[in-house]
Amino acid sequence: MADRYLAILETAYRATLEEQDDPVIWLSHALRGAGADIHLLLRGAAVNYGVRGQDASGLSFGKRAQTQPPRLEQDLTTLLAKGGDIYYVQDDAVARGLRKDELIEGLKPVSNADLPQLFGNFREVWHW
Repeated sequence: MADRYLAILETAYRATLEEQDDPVIWLSHALRGAGADIHLLLRGAAVNYGVRGQDASGLSFGKRAQTQPPRLEQDLTTLLAKGGDIYYVQDDAVARGLRKDELIEGLKPVSNADLPQLFGNFREVWHW
């Protein structure tokens, strides 16, 4: 089996207020840039990352403004452009009322029932 890796991202918006990036997406970019064949699965609340048009600019807490808001759509489309596959658990999207036409083009739906088969396509599966 080829050295393919899958990062499962389930906790949404982790560190996106303190930083401008989600650490798992940032790490996926860094590893892919270093030559790793890494791909991403969005599940649970993280399926929300796939929604087009999210804009956190203007976010503030009292007098503290977030000057570098996360750009999740850009981060995911860039990862797709670098050859990374991004899957999302369709059951989780449906549970959150998300329709496929609201999601970034290129994301691949997978059902909960198909996850074991998907995992079998990767040397290692990392859950965050």
